[in-house]
Amino acid sequence: MFFYLSKKIAIPNNVKLKCISWNKDQGFIACGGEDGLLKVLKLETQTDDAKLRGLAAPSNLSMNQTLEGHSGSVQVVTWNEQYQKLTTSDQNGLIIVWMLYKGSWYEEMINNRNKSVVRSMSWNADGQKICIVYEDGAVIVGSVDGNRIWGKDLKGIQLCHVAWSADSKILLFGMANGEIHIYDNQGNFIMKMKLSCLVNVTGAISIAGIHWYHGTEGYVEPHCPCLAICFDNGRCQIMRHENDQNPVLIDSGMYVVSIQWNHTGSVLAVAGSQKAITQDKDVNTVQFYTPFGEHLGTLKIPGKQMSALSWEGGGLKIALAVDSFIYFANIRPDYKWGYCSNTVVYAYTRPDRPEYCVIFWDTKNNEKYVKYVKSLISITTCGDFCILATKADENHPQFVLVLCNSIGTPLDPKYIDLVPLFVTMTKTHVIAASKEAFYTWQYRVAKKLTALEINQITRSRKEGRERIYHVDDTPSGSVDGVLDYSKAIQGTRDPICAITASDKTLIVSRESGTIQRYSLPNVGLIQKYSLNCRAYQLSLNCNSSRLAIIDISGVLTFFDLDARVTDSTGQQVIGELLKLERKDVWDMKWAKDNPDLFAMMEKTRMYVFRNLDPEEPIQTSGYICNFEDLEIKSVLLDEILKNPEYPNKDYIINFEIRSLRDSRALIEKVGIEDASQFIEDNPHPRLWRLLAEAGLQKLDLHTAEQAFVRCKDYQGIKFVKRLGNLQSESMKQAEVAAYFGRFEEAERMYLHMDRRDLAIGLRLKLGDWFRVLQLLKTGSGDADDSLLEQAHNAIGDYFADRQKWLNAVQYYVQGRNQERLAECYYMLEDYEGLENLANSLPENHKLLPEIAQMFVRAGMCEQAVTAFLKCNQPKAAVDTCVHLNRWNKAVELAKSHNMKEIGSLLARYASHLLEKNKILDAIELYRKASYFYDAAKLMFKIADEEAKKRTKPLRVKKLYVLSALLIEQYHEQMKNAQRGKVKGKSSEASSALAGLLEEEVLSTTSRFTDNAWRGAEAYHFFILAQRQLYEGYVDSALKTALHLRDYEDIIPAVEIYSLLALCACASRAFGTCSKAFIKLESLETLSSEQKQQYEDLALEIFTKHTPKDNRKSELDSLLEGGEGKLPTCVATGNPVTEYQFWTCNVCKHCVQAQEISNYNFCPLCHSAVG
Repeated sequence: MFFYLSKKIAIPNNVKLKCISWNKDQGFIACGGEDGLLKVLKLETQTDDAKLRGLAAPSNLSMNQTLEGHSGSVQVVTWNEQYQKLTTSDQNGLIIVWMLYKGSWYEEMINNRNKSVVRSMSWNADGQKICIVYEDGAVIVGSVDGNRIWGKDLKGIQLCHVAWSADSKILLFGMANGEIHIYDNQGNFIMKMKLSCLVNVTGAISIAGIHWYHGTEGYVEPHCPCLAICFDNGRCQIMRHENDQNPVLIDSGMYVVSIQWNHTGSVLAVAGSQKAITQDKDVNTVQFYTPFGEHLGTLKIPGKQMSALSWEGGGLKIALAVDSFIYFANIRPDYKWGYCSNTVVYAYTRPDRPEYCVIFWDTKNNEKYVKYVKSLISITTCGDFCILATKADENHPQFVLVLCNSIGTPLDPKYIDLVPLFVTMTKTHVIAASKEAFYTWQYRVAKKLTALEINQITRSRKEGRERIYHVDDTPSGSVDGVLDYSKAIQGTRDPICAITASDKTLIVSRESGTIQRYSLPNVGLIQKYSLNCRAYQLSLNCNSSRLAIIDISGVLTFFDLDARVTDSTGQQVIGELLKLERKDVWDMKWAKDNPDLFAMMEKTRMYVFRNLDPEEPIQTSGYICNFEDLEIKSVLLDEILKNPEYPNKDYIINFEIRSLRDSRALIEKVGIEDASQFIEDNPHPRLWRLLAEAGLQKLDLHTAEQAFVRCKDYQGIKFVKRLGNLQSESMKQAEVAAYFGRFEEAERMYLHMDRRDLAIGLRLKLGDWFRVLQLLKTGSGDADDSLLEQAHNAIGDYFADRQKWLNAVQYYVQGRNQERLAECYYMLEDYEGLENLANSLPENHKLLPEIAQMFVRAGMCEQAVTAFLKCNQPKAAVDTCVHLNRWNKAVELAKSHNMKEIGSLLARYASHLLEKNKILDAIELYRKASYFYDAAKLMFKIADEEAKKRTKPLRVKKLYVLSALLIEQYHEQMKNAQRGKVKGKSSEASSALAGLLEEEVLSTTSRFTDNAWRGAEAYHFFILAQRQLYEGYVDSALKTALHLRDYEDIIPAVEIYSLLALCACASRAFGTCSKAFIKLESLETLSSEQKQQYEDLALEIFTKHTPKDNRKSELDSLLEGGEGKLPTCVATGNPVTEYQFWTCNVCKHCVQAQEISNYNFCPLCHSAVG
């Protein structure tokens, strides 16, 4: 960071200044002094020149108003930026609030306690409240509209400072005796602050300043110290919050009068005076520190007594009140920035995010890429790459060097255990240094590598492309260094303060002024030089022969590394300090292509030096990005960072150096001959190129060719040769226009010559297909069909790349590009279009499988199968059906294409489902594939399991019905299959019989194919009996319950006979009831306790009622049972005795004729009544 004095304003009548405050938002400067002096000034830049921006632009006072109202010396001035108010107070205790009206300041409010003097005033962060502290201990908190919120007298305390916390919840009061008390925002005392910086201090001290940065522009890093407290003896502490037990401590070693943070809380300015060693009088000094206590530099100010300082809102200037003058110093911040391959990389903090926002701004295309980086330390660039040095973790002392390309893509991160305070990079190496050691990393950028090269890289990685050297070591270069972080821990008496490197040389500078020169890539110490300055910034020229050094006070010197000179003792030494020395330098850059050419920034001027001789300066305050081809590219970072999210191309400025300007002027004004002579005397490839271009413009081909030869431009020479072979002058002019990128002009010339083909050729080269199409359509003759198709397809590609699929489709249709059309339809989800396309393609077209796959991805089975079959891939069609769970279709296809493996495939999938216990999925699978028998087996298994679990009977009945229906489908399938076999034979009856016989052979072992409906009947009657019982039809219930005796294998006997006993009892059929009890008592599955209970119950019933049935006759037939029994009505449970009854088509069960009229569905299988 560099600073230099830039302006001085004198106050009339030599009135001494007491205080100064710079409004951060509107830029007004208020200064108060003796005899009631109060002025408001405003500096504004006035320039018409676009290049003169920022600090380089001349500034004048656009406002200089004296505010009348105070009589005594004005001691406190403070701004309320949010409400554009100024609050001032004098030695008599008078407070005035001023407001801006029509460009002038007027009194708005006045207040005077007449008791004491105001020592400090502070507005809170949002400008709503002001806290005023008086010397006698009175505290008043008022609102912005002048109302008093609260007041308090702190007895026996002399107050001198006040500060609000960022959230306005805490107030700090500074006492005259140096203590600081913490209060809440209602004036209640909380505690005294611990002042660690005053340990071992004796004597009277007073507070020089308290400034609490409110985080309005974000913080340098999360939990960054932001509360600065400084005492007049130079002791200072910077705290993270008011209770911070471990603050940053600074001893500035001077008498302090004032302190203030800059607008981002990244720099603390401490103003005061220092005892000079050589002089008797004190020297006015401003010291600058980071929030972590690192010293950034010192600025010395002329004059006797400095009284106050204040930062400008953008942090680029600082105003200092000294005697009766205001001095302005310009600040050149250490921005985190770099420049790589037309890209400016810069970082800034935002209040809404804890990380740094790093922007990669491509100045050529005006595109920007944003990357958020935690705890960024620095940005270093070289060639096309940049290194972001960051802290790995807040709690862990590890650091990361992230190699990025010019759009911010991280290519290779390296974790190191060494603080990268100084980082430099070359095209092959990154060197990072702490104060004691430096780390070298030979980085590689991934290109397309062969397997062999990849092996070599991994091997060489193991061999170590990373090394660490201690600054006190003397490496020879022959022995490989090692990655030993213990070297980084060893201390040194002479720390590193700057480094730089070129492809073959590494320079390390130390605080004593010693400079160590190492060779690269094998790090060997070649030479040590000794200088009498502490370097801040080092830079090597393009052939590593000279070193430029900017020291911490901004003095630029040059050192010739290879010069051999004789010193005062007659010894021959290597290295010589050159005569040139410049002050107030804050940036410099060597030319990339000339070792004697460099540019430097001195105050607000840029100087270009050739052989240490300066050219006339250029007014600018930009940072130099690049210097090559006699052109300097400079970036106005100050302007960019005012609105960092929207960088403007105007902030990149290109300066041409004098020889280039002179050559251009000679060519334009004098002629090519003289210019050629001048360039001969001052040769440079860029000047020869300028001459070659001028020769081409004037069609002086001889000069152009010679110039191209001199700047070794082979393409240029070939172009001139080609021009020489052209006959027509206008043709040559058109070619030259195209060469210089004036394509519209060249095209006009071609069309004028009636050479549409050349115009189309030109546009083809440029890839401007829209124009090609236009030219093809406007032509009179027939357009070339293949070219037209090509143009349509290329425009289709243009839209497809931008994902404008609808536009792309129109052009692909015209270009007959079926492949891309399919892709577009797919992206648009226009499956109808895709289907039409598939239909329009001939059989076995190579695109059909792709289209089929698109349908598969969309889950459209029919279309996919059609497409696969059209390209003769039945296997793929079957796979698709399987994939989409269309097993019936799969089986159908497999059968029609005689594919054997469908059965095994099905079995495999089913077993997979069964393994995962997805039985229902397996049933569905078999059902869809028409494997009804297997499905029914599984279904019966589920039904049996559910029955065992004693689930709801209705659920079990449903499962049995489903199983039985599957068996029915299986029977039907067997019949149909047999019919198909016996076509043309005797009769349908015989074929059906054969089907049944075959079925019999297949399923002799199975119990459930014979009587599939048993389970369903059992649970049907079980439910029906209970329903009838509950509805009061006890006789019907008894009849139904009697049927259940046939189903003991399905429903547990206990359930059956318990229900039968209950129904019989309800129906007064005690004989049947008695039989049921006998059966229950004889069941072996019951425990003796349960049997006993049944016996007790039977005894209780049959002591009251004789075990005989009252209505014997009706029950007889039911009780006898036997083979010749009548069919049962499934609706009522009664035997069907009439000749007319209804039979279900599906389950073949009967219902009495008079009952069926009440039903729409079969009571058992629930199929519709026909």
